[in-house]
Amino acid sequence: MEVTEHAVSFPSYDLTIRGTLYIPEGKHDTPLPAVALGHGWGMVAGGDLEDYARVIASRGIVCLTFDYRRLGKSEGEPRQEIDPSWQQEDYRAAVTYLCSRSEVDPKRIGIWGSSYSGGHVLVVGATDARVRCVVSQVPTISGYEAGLRKTHPNNLQALHDFFAEDRLARLRGEPPRTMKQVGLDGEANVAYPGQESYDYMMGQAKRCPEWRNEVTVRSLELARAYEPGRWIDRIGPKPLLMIVAETDRQTPTDLQLDAFNRAREPKKLLIIKGGHYAVYTTHFEQTSKAAADWFEQYLKA
Repeated sequence: MEVTEHAVSFPSYDLTIRGTLYIPEGKHDTPLPAVALGHGWGMVAGGDLEDYARVIASRGIVCLTFDYRRLGKSEGEPRQEIDPSWQQEDYRAAVTYLCSRSEVDPKRIGIWGSSYSGGHVLVVGATDARVRCVVSQVPTISGYEAGLRKTHPNNLQALHDFFAEDRLARLRGEPPRTMKQVGLDGEANVAYPGQESYDYMMGQAKRCPEWRNEVTVRSLELARAYEPGRWIDRIGPKPLLMIVAETDRQTPTDLQLDAFNRAREPKKLLIIKGGHYAVYTTHFEQTSKAAADWFEQYLKA
């Protein structure tokens, strides 16, 4: 099915959120189902987020991709600050915008998220009664547990001092301190160190001109206290598809599997080979088709 793309904007509290609306072409006798899609940690709309939206929209489902506040084309200060609570509110605002569209059936709304936003959709799916169906891909489950695995015990105090110094600097009226989002092993002050994250995000940067390799220090502090997995058993009876990578070091595989076991029916688990970013690269066709199939099954029925 052919799809038309429209640049759109909508409010989230006092800020303007910008994104792209994908509308299946042709005459439709009744309003269509719709899905809101947001990307993961520090990423912006464009790139493979749009690829997922196009696959889902080709099934006759309206799709909305968007930049969170403080990132990309959307408004908000300080720039490059990632606050999971506010990003959840931007999801809810996206759902509200979809409900306002004449092309959309407000009773058939789904949400898709991956990595950091895979955690967001667990929370929003559990707490927003307007959401009917959820796809959560390689989701953040516990920022605390994942953070402990990424930081050597000898370095924990230095990290906490780093956070405290930033808070004092803000109190003095200084600009928020920043760090690189990605960097190679051995680089200092990098939120997501290592070749795997570097290759993926720098590759997406070629398709996303608004992306910046910068994030506020407070973003990392907030991430390490983020616990979206605690909401997973409250999603059902809404259908939940979880897509998990077999050797995920960013959002550890075992944490995802333990969370899935706590989820209520109806639910489905898809495990793909490879690491965290394989869902977007090696296995894009498989993961995008699985998401589209899930939304088609539960939103078009």
